[in-house]
Amino acid sequence: MSGHSKWSQIKRKKAVTDAKRGQMFTKLTRELTVAAREGGGDPNFNPRLRLAVDTAKSSNMPHDNIERAIKRGTGELEGVHYEEIAYEGYGPGGVAIYIETLTDNQNRTVADVRHVLSKHDGHLGTAGSVAWQFAHKGQIYVDSAQYTEDEVLEAALEAGADDVESYGGEFVVTTEIAAFHEVQTGLKDSGIDFDRAELSWLAKNEVKVEGKVAERLLKLLDALDDSDDVQTVYSNGDIDEAVLAEAT
Repeated sequence: MSGHSKWSQIKRKKAVTDAKRGQMFTKLTRELTVAAREGGGDPNFNPRLRLAVDTAKSSNMPHDNIERAIKRGTGELEGVHYEEIAYEGYGPGGVAIYIETLTDNQNRTVADVRHVLSKHDGHLGTAGSVAWQFAHKGQIYVDSAQYTEDEVLEAALEAGADDVESYGGEFVVTTEIAAFHEVQTGLKDSGIDFDRAELSWLAKNEVKVEGKVAERLLKLLDALDDSDDVQTVYSNGDIDEAVLAEAT
């Protein structure tokens, strides 16, 4: 699994406080709004919006909040115009960091990202400096307590998935972007329900980080994730299992 996938597992295992939940809803709202603005307000004809709605529902976001966010995107309600910007940089141990943001103020966001990186032994890179180290993939998460690995593997591969791995009580089905929704449909048709699905940037090659370096990297990822403008953070750091255990 990629460093990002392990980081995602850590974040999901941590208790969600009211403040964290509010921050999560803010990020979901921005994604819903931008998805609706870019592809229209009907999830049936807008794959990005369909994914955003599914993610919001799985996070227990109120239905009214989802509808308002979509209407802001389609122009039915007034709202802030968000811009999608990706930043690239390096963290402790030389790991590559890829940061997706949605912002209404590019100057504020780049200053914030640069500050967080420098504060945690990292630095901002130029466009294209680390993106080549990641592959854009779809990932679908299935509860391993509900199905056997053979059941998930057979259904996923038949539907066109690339791979299935087991991690942290889940089977993680990885797909090409073009096959992402087809694989979801194939799993459902085979009687396999999944908890969530997401588009991710997965590391092509990982950098092993241990001890204090791994601890500093986790603090950096956490700090970036806490920024309201940052939607998702990816790294190619393969973090030592002992450090991961300490973080959960």
